[in-house]
Amino acid sequence: MLKKIQSFFEKNFIAQGTTGEPSEQQLNLSAAALLIEMVVQDDEISESEVVEVKASLITQFGLSETAADSLYQLAHEEKEQATDYYQFTRLIAEHYTQRRKIELVESLWRVAFADQILHKYEEQMVRRISDLIHVSHKDFIQAKLRAEKK
Repeated sequence: MLKKIQSFFEKNFIAQGTTGEPSEQQLNLSAAALLIEMVVQDDEISESEVVEVKASLITQFGLSETAADSLYQLAHEEKEQATDYYQFTRLIAEHYTQRRKIELVESLWRVAFADQILHKYEEQMVRRISDLIHVSHKDFIQAKLRAEKK
């Protein structure tokens, strides 16, 4: 699934850079792929989770509603395939500021809480990603509490 999402972004949004550094679009791809994957963690896709992810794709990454819908549909169709978070979390860990990392963790929590039920696999995913992108346990918990209030 994540390869298809990456291909979608490369085809539609990513300008090829020559500096060797990831573009802002590539960093956004990484975060978007993780948000979309969060929806399928509990094997129950709720409308509220879908709405939360699409809202994040539109507001945080500047996608149009049509592009957000297309990207979400692509991820939904491919959800049965195995995933590998490392390529995405590595880019985020290396290039996001600490503040942006914490914002991503909070966004993941908002998706997890969107259906009012926190599944153990959703929590495991947020915890794993938090560790991989070097967010402290304190910030992980604070992000969870902020997301829970929304």
